[in-house]
Amino acid sequence: MTPMIPGFDQHRVPVADGVTLHAAVGGTGRPIVLLHGFPQTHLMWRHVAADLAADHTVICPDLRGYGASDKPVDTDGTAYAKRTMAADVVALARALGHERFALAGHDRGALVAIRAGLDHPDVVTHLASLDVLPTLDMWEVMHGVTAAVGFHLYLMAQPPGLPEQLIGAAPDAFFGYFLDLWAGDPDAIPADVRAAYLRACRAAVPSIVADYRASAGVDVEHDRADRAAGNRLRMPVTVLQQDWGSALGFDAAALWRAWATDLRHVPVPYGHFMAEEAPAEVVKELRALLAR
Repeated sequence: MTPMIPGFDQHRVPVADGVTLHAAVGGTGRPIVLLHGFPQTHLMWRHVAADLAADHTVICPDLRGYGASDKPVDTDGTAYAKRTMAADVVALARALGHERFALAGHDRGALVAIRAGLDHPDVVTHLASLDVLPTLDMWEVMHGVTAAVGFHLYLMAQPPGLPEQLIGAAPDAFFGYFLDLWAGDPDAIPADVRAAYLRACRAAVPSIVADYRASAGVDVEHDRADRAAGNRLRMPVTVLQQDWGSALGFDAAALWRAWATDLRHVPVPYGHFMAEEAPAEVVKELRALLAR
């Protein structure tokens, strides 16, 4: 049986032509949407969501292409553009009765959240990003042998065919590798949740690859256009991030300041899966953000 967030209701909500998202919804109060990362589902927010639901309406969707949400075929390179996925999130919240909401994302979900903040500044009231750089900056800072840490980015950026075949031949080994490598505390992802993540990823190889492929193509184009136009995140922003900069030779806070006018950038000592490894600290930062 797939684990669930206790006390949350399960919804299936149409958000675009032929695309329905699965979302767990709980609590009452000002809305906040929590977007999961790779290689996970909405379950990564189970601890944080339960806490925030004491005084917020908490919406935890599976992104399109992930988990129990629909996985449309990408025919033109835009089905998994972060712009498209951000529009999904806005449509989901609106369908649930919320015209404006706070938004937090981890990993891939953070890239969707950033795009939502740039494209829908009158809808997103507060924004939190957990452990990513904006797409354009990510590609610009990776170079030389240090880029080996992001080998999966380059693999899934390749044209359709080979990446899907390679990953599909051993999906549990591929996705499980990142669950092991990136976890500061392996016990933070119990066996039943890990099994749910692997099961979901196993059924979503083409769409996950398409999501990453978009980040090497159309997502970069959108970021470049925003940079050229001086478009920035106008809402309060909190960034929780491992200290990649010292290892890879860049100033993460400086990169973020170029995108956000009201920024709190927090280097953290825990692993990539911080909402599962240090949920109390993540909740504390999210509550501080919502108070700004």
